[in-house]
Amino acid sequence: MRHFSSLQLLLMVSTSVAMGQNTQPLSYPNARKTDQVDTYHGTQVKDPYRWLEDDRSAETADWVKAENKVTFDYLAQIPYRKQMQDRLEQVYNYPKYSAPSRRGEWYYYSKNDGLQNQSVLYRQRGLDATPEIVIDPNKLSTDGTTRLGAFSLSKDGKYAVVGLSKGGSDWQEYQIMDLATKKYLPETIEWVKVSGAAWQGDGFYYSRYPKPEGSALAAKNENHQVYFHKLNTPQSADRLVFKDASHPQRFHTVRTTDDERFVLLTVSDRGQGKDGNALFYMDKQLAPAGNTFKPVVAEVTDFSYNVVDNDGARLLILTNEKAPNSKVIAYDTKKGAFSTLIPEKPEPIAENSVNAAGEKLFVEYSKDVTSKIEVFNYKGKKESEVQLPALGSAGGFGGEKDDKFVFYTFTSFTFPPTIYRYDIATGKSSVFRAPEVDFKPDEYETKQVFYTSKDGTKVPMFLTYRKGLKLDGTNPTLLYGYGGFNISLPPAFSPFRIPFLEQGGVYAQANLRGGSEYGEKWHEQGMKLKKQNVFDDFIAAAEYLIAQNYTSTDKLAIQGGSNGGLLVGAVMNQRPDLFRVAIPQVGVMDMLRFHKFTIGWNWIADYGSSDNPEEFKAIYAYSPIQNIKPGLNYPATLITTADHDDRVVPAHSFKYAATLQELYKGDNPVLIRIDTNSGHGASNTKKNIETAADIYSFILWNMGVKSLREVASK
Repeated sequence: MRHFSSLQLLLMVSTSVAMGQNTQPLSYPNARKTDQVDTYHGTQVKDPYRWLEDDRSAETADWVKAENKVTFDYLAQIPYRKQMQDRLEQVYNYPKYSAPSRRGEWYYYSKNDGLQNQSVLYRQRGLDATPEIVIDPNKLSTDGTTRLGAFSLSKDGKYAVVGLSKGGSDWQEYQIMDLATKKYLPETIEWVKVSGAAWQGDGFYYSRYPKPEGSALAAKNENHQVYFHKLNTPQSADRLVFKDASHPQRFHTVRTTDDERFVLLTVSDRGQGKDGNALFYMDKQLAPAGNTFKPVVAEVTDFSYNVVDNDGARLLILTNEKAPNSKVIAYDTKKGAFSTLIPEKPEPIAENSVNAAGEKLFVEYSKDVTSKIEVFNYKGKKESEVQLPALGSAGGFGGEKDDKFVFYTFTSFTFPPTIYRYDIATGKSSVFRAPEVDFKPDEYETKQVFYTSKDGTKVPMFLTYRKGLKLDGTNPTLLYGYGGFNISLPPAFSPFRIPFLEQGGVYAQANLRGGSEYGEKWHEQGMKLKKQNVFDDFIAAAEYLIAQNYTSTDKLAIQGGSNGGLLVGAVMNQRPDLFRVAIPQVGVMDMLRFHKFTIGWNWIADYGSSDNPEEFKAIYAYSPIQNIKPGLNYPATLITTADHDDRVVPAHSFKYAATLQELYKGDNPVLIRIDTNSGHGASNTKKNIETAADIYSFILWNMGVKSLREVASK
């Protein structure tokens, strides 16, 4: 491979861009093209920027450096970029807590004082005691990019598995902390990914991959294996518990029940396009026969089975088998028999949102994308409903079997996350901890609308804006979506939206098909051969906002991350005339090759695969890179990615940016912002704020906003 110097890469292809009142030249690095061509089922597809997939090459590094120079030089010319960042820091600078969780007499929780790069883990002996620091990740790296990815307490509370992630990577390194001394045991466990730490006796189960060959951030991850680690022994002595060499792209994850009786093995085969899982168990009461996994569900299908808790020999399981809205069933391990505990209802159970505490089951239903919490006993009888403070989202409710109360967090678009204490016996909630945010929620409102998509489907969307908004088509509007992987976008507060709303902006969040908002049927309507429905839903959302005079094409921006980045890239190609600004973040942009990197094969269950002739035809029709067309007037585009993203590898965004810069000849900027020491999301608070400031500044600047209005603090 020929290598180019930074100077050579900075030989530019010129274009121009509107910058406020001035027109200034904007030039892009002249990326080398090759004659790479692949043949898919008789169709030849060019891939001239394949070399950008090599994240370890000097040529790629030079291209990244040159692209970042163009991008940050552009952003530096926006006069209110620093003002936007300062305001983001102001609104983000308040203490943020997680809900406490109890183990024995200790309560554990995380807290960020305001602008700390990482939240700090605390504990206290009782709710009124003085807290003490357990782990401060801010002290683990000079730039604050080492993250606490896992903290799993042993059942007796004496030890904890501590998982650390560096620079935003999904890889974790496990260490074991003695909680009496808060010092680490001598062993370290490496190459952990897609894993928990499931304690049993003097050790724990975990899942790992073999050490990658080639790039640790891009190489395909295969042969997921389950091990048991005994305390105070090296990783080399760990006992192999489960592997399946004949299915290298399966996930094998293990958890144990709170009484440590059952070891539960979940097996998924998403690389083969299957959306569900198999489920096995070991019962230590049957030892030595209990050292062998027995099937609850022996084969992987499109149905999911997630154990919520055990009630003696019964396993309580959340499943969508013959129940698209999900139900709770019981499996009697002694009799090998199933029974229905909580039948399916018209409202779907939110994704994996059945929790156990105090020998009760807390079930979250989704009612038009807002939470409804019902409480059941272990026989499936409904006992009460949690009275929430407003329409919004509630999460938490997990705990120990002997808990008398639990905690949950409630939030909505203008309701900052507030922690409530719920008394199980009385059914009463009380505020445990409320944040103080530099924000005046009474000045804003949220409403839910239902618009019609291309095929007649009614799709919900939330709109948040300042009260008194004029519907005159001039409001800067940011439309956000995801639409995939059975993931819902419920109402939630983000301090990062405040500066945009303060500038008269409208935040629109569309609940597209492909998510879990209305159960598995809603998900299926946005999968594989039906993926175009998701794009149609998003386009229809934009058309609704314009038709109702919330905004206009000149004032409309779209944003999405990961699968949402794919969404933005696809609709930009299909309707470039509809949007003024586009922000595709860490997107899956090369749909023909996504399954060739890290755990990308895992997404075949949702997307399908280019290896399948029928699915290739559908994917090829919308894949962002392959559908960029010369002559179209693309919106101003800011692509974001990061060098340590080993989930959606940055090559997707690299190749997309190079292709769009090559083929688009209009005046709008096409930039890529490549963060360092970050992954699939910002790896610390500082980077998060900087990225948000750049995105909002880019959006408003390209909508013609010359200056920001001053905002008085609360």
